[in-house]
Parts: sequence; C-alpha cells; structure tokens
Amino acid sequence: MMNDLVVRGGTVVDAAGARQADVLVRGGAIAAVEPELAVDGAEVVDAGGAYVVPGGVDVHTHFALPVGSVTSADDFESGTLAAACGGTTCVVDFAGAGREPWQEALATWHDRARGRAVVDYGFHLTVTELPSRPEAAAERFAGFAEHGVTSVKLYLAYPERLMVDDATLGRALTASRRTGVRVCVHAEDGAAVETLTTEALAAGRTGPEAVSSVRPPAVEAEAIHRAATLAGAAGARLYVVHLSSEAGLQAVRAARAAGVDIHAETCPHYLYLDQSHLEAGEQDFVCAPPLRGAADREALWGALSAGDVEVVATDHCPFTTQDRRRGTGGAGWADFTQIPGGLSGVETRLSLVYQGVVSGRLSLERWVDATSGAPARLFGLDGAKGAIRPGLDADLVVFDPGATRRLDASSLHSRCDHSPYEGRVVTGWPALTLSRGEVVAVDGEPADPRPGRGRFVRRSPLAR
Repeated sequence: MMNDLVVRGGTVVDAAGARQADVLVRGGAIAAVEPELAVDGAEVVDAGGAYVVPGGVDVHTHFALPVGSVTSADDFESGTLAAACGGTTCVVDFAGAGREPWQEALATWHDRARGRAVVDYGFHLTVTELPSRPEAAAERFAGFAEHGVTSVKLYLAYPERLMVDDATLGRALTASRRTGVRVCVHAEDGAAVETLTTEALAAGRTGPEAVSSVRPPAVEAEAIHRAATLAGAAGARLYVVHLSSEAGLQAVRAARAAGVDIHAETCPHYLYLDQSHLEAGEQDFVCAPPLRGAADREALWGALSAGDVEVVATDHCPFTTQDRRRGTGGAGWADFTQIPGGLSGVETRLSLVYQGVVSGRLSLERWVDATSGAPARLFGLDGAKGAIRPGLDADLVVFDPGATRRLDASSLHSRCDHSPYEGRVVTGWPALTLSRGEVVAVDGEPADPRPGRGRFVRRSPLAR
C-alpha cells in the first residue's frame, strides 16, 4: 500500500480553472482537492507555487511501428519513459500496421506494451475494411468496444497499404453512430497525392524537397470536406488527426458551421516547424502531412487559442537518421516515397504548448485542456484522467514555469538520435510527474520508472 501524499502549495489548473489548493493522493487516486489540507502521516510534496496540472494525455503515438524494413525508434518502454519525463501520463497508440485482422493487430500491440510501458496506455484500431452489411459493421465496432477500444482510424491516403474508399468510411461512420466508437481520419486525398507524386518523379524531383508539393494543403482540405460530408449524412461524429494547414482548418470550420460534429487535433511540429527544412533536402523532417508555412502556423495557433482545434497530440513516430537513410526497403531510399516519415514529440509536447502561455497566445486553462482535458473527454478517458478532482487517477504534474530546457536529443529520452527542435530553449518544464500516485520523473529525468507498471486503460464509448 502506498502512503498518503499531499501535493501542497501549488496552483491547481484544469478545466475548472486555476485556484490555490492542495491535492491529497490516496491509494493511487485523488482523494481531495482543498486549500491547506493537513493529513496525519502523509508524505508532503512542496509544489513551491508551481502549477499542479493533470498528467498529459497524448492520443496520437506510434510506438514500435514497422514501416517496411524499419521500425519507429521508440518502443513502449522508451516512448512512455520519454512521455513521463515530459509530463505525459497516458498515451493512446494506434494498433495495426496494415491490413492484418483487427484481432491480430490488437494482440500484437498488447504484447508490445505489456511489461514495458512506464505510464498508462490505450489503443485505437486501424480499420482498412468493414463488412458491407451495416449490422455486421456495427457488430464489429461493438466488438472493439468490448475490448476497451472505443476509437478507430481510417486513412484517406496510402492506397498501397491503408487507404479506404468512401463506401468503407461511410459504413464506419454509420457504425460509429450506432456504437459510440469514435471515427478518426488521416485526411489527405490519396488519389490526388498519387497523381502529384507520379508527376514529381517523372520530372526528376526525387528528394525531400518534393514532399510539400505532392501533399499540398488542398489535398488535406479536400479530404476533410469529403469525410465531413459523409459524417453529416450519417449523423456521426468525426475527428481529424494531425491538422496541418490553414486550408484544412477552414474545411473543419466550414463543416462545423454546416452542423457536422467535427473535432480536430494538431501537433507541435505544425505549430513550430516549417517547410524550409524540406526545401533544404533534410530527410529527418519528412512527415505526412508535411510541414507548412508561416501563415499555416499562425492560423493553427489562433484556432488552438479559440478552441476550434481542441487537442494537441504528437503523432510521435521518429526514425533514427540511419533508418531514414535505409528507407522503407532497407537498401537506401531512391526517392522521397521510400523515406519513412514521422517526428518525435511525446516528451516535448507539454512544454512546447506552454510556450503559448508564455507568449500570451493561450490561457493556462486552454493549455491544460488542449494537452489533457480535451483528449481525455473526446476519447473516453475522463472517468480516470484529464482533470484534478476526487476519484480520478492521481496522474499529476508539478510544472515549474521558471525552469528552462534545451530541446536537444542529448537532453531528451527518446531513442531517436536527433530532435526536430535541436537548439530550441523552452521556459517551463515538469519538476515532478506522478502516475497513479507514484513518482515516475523528477526534473525531467526518470525516477524509478519500472517498465511494466503502466496499465492498459479500457475506454468508454461515446454517449449516443
């Protein structure tokens, strides 16, 4: 049994606002949130006036993801350790690497996480096909929910491995309405991307500098429009992952204005990085959707502040420089289509988004909601995570607003050998991370993290 613990002298911040309060932790859960708590025999953590916030919830990671001959750099041990050091205490990873049966994908991902995860985790399932009968499709979605998985992802890109047609997406949205399993989409128009890719290669444009032109903002906007139209027809909710562009944002807003129940996330790299890295031919900055321009970054920051983009997740899927060079075929990439894509972010997300508070773009409450509260609510975790109130898991972060950290690979805990934010110094970093009342990181460094202590979290379907 763990001793009682009181986090004292901090400013508690969550969706309920910012207030001076102490937090009592008992048996791994939050037992009380009140000013000046005094509990006999309790261990005391002095927050020293820092912020006490709910542990971050990152609903978009890809740990140990095989992409052809290479695998993303972080597995569930290193990835969740990095998450803990950066103040994230729950991740939701995408189970499925292609067109394998969903039972196989789920079993594989459980095997990858079990005995390795440092903090708690859940899964989305990647869906590439569904039964043609609506009743059978709904039964399949209900089966996902019975396994504690209440969200799926469908790709509108990558026809060779993952892309679904409109009929499949329509069946998924209808099944979602009937079962409460949330549908997420990777929104890029795959047919348009393929056409533009063929044209680029024929013109001899084979390096990373071509990626922006073959995946322009218009293909994101078109895919969002198409998916939202289907969601509206089905009366279903839709979630757009890794929104990257002003054009895509306008498509989300237009769908919302038309009455579609649509939600969106963006990622730190779309808020901070730009396409100049690709234009310079830097393979380590390849991702999909690609990095954009300054106007896109400004539009996304504005939408995040306004709540039009509710969530910041990471799409954490880095590859080592050597694996990038090897390419998906393993013998070296011949053109940009063979460069495995994805950037790191699971450790740096909380602080990077906090820079919006430092700059005056975001309120404290909006920062916490985007990184913890909203993802917990949207993905059926709000009965356990995402807020500081009695009965929830004691996933807590004492966040020191005066701490600084340089975001070099050498100071971070990913197994990736480079950081997309190399040289950047941030203000504000976790001084202490608690996962279900246990200390897992201190001052951004591991503290007896014990791989395997992280638990699979069964999530609830959406209310219908």
